[in-house]
Amino acid sequence: MNKFVAHILVVDDDDGIRNLVKQYLNENNFLVTTANSAEDASKKIEVVKFDLIVLDIMMPGKSGLEFTQENKNSINTPIILLTAKSEVSERVEGLEVGADDYLPKPFEPKELVLRIKNILNKTKRRDLKRVIEFGSIKIDLNKHLIIKNSKEYKINNAEKIILEEMINSSGKTFSRDEIGRILNLDKERSIDVIITRLRKKIESDPKNPKYLQTIRGAGYVLWIE
Repeated sequence: MNKFVAHILVVDDDDGIRNLVKQYLNENNFLVTTANSAEDASKKIEVVKFDLIVLDIMMPGKSGLEFTQENKNSINTPIILLTAKSEVSERVEGLEVGADDYLPKPFEPKELVLRIKNILNKTKRRDLKRVIEFGSIKIDLNKHLIIKNSKEYKINNAEKIILEEMINSSGKTFSRDEIGRILNLDKERSIDVIITRLRKKIESDPKNPKYLQTIRGAGYVLWIE
């Protein structure tokens, strides 16, 4: 088991595609379990915690989109959708319901491996930085908490999302436009309000921030290293 990079669940009703993907992933040191339907996959995720799921959209019975919508939040496992090239609207819908990436059929197995590795690397970086401490501050993203000088401050979902992005890119300047895209906001005032709230929870002196600073004409940056 130690030789495997990760455990992947491949879900596709096409035996040929399912076996081809399994063979290629095995050759690249992935442990692979397969399922021939969304219903079959649902049974397997009940007993195994997979690192990533490769999921076909169009299958008899329950579709890949329905599987994603029903299970994404509860299993918290990255999902790559396999789609036909003509299914543009379904690819968009897949991303909206929680899929992490998609790959149109036919595809090169090598590209699938690269996409899997990219997502797993991002997931590992996020998981490593769910709880961090700096100065007198402790941030627990799992519990939506900032603890400063033994006092606890709750953070809402928007604050958590941007804080997580900044923590995983410490020292990077985020423009208001970039923050707006991350949070799906288009009002600069709303973004400034979120930053102001975070400063009150993080900084000893919010008007003279040490960690969450403004870069004039560029945006905001979090210094924690």
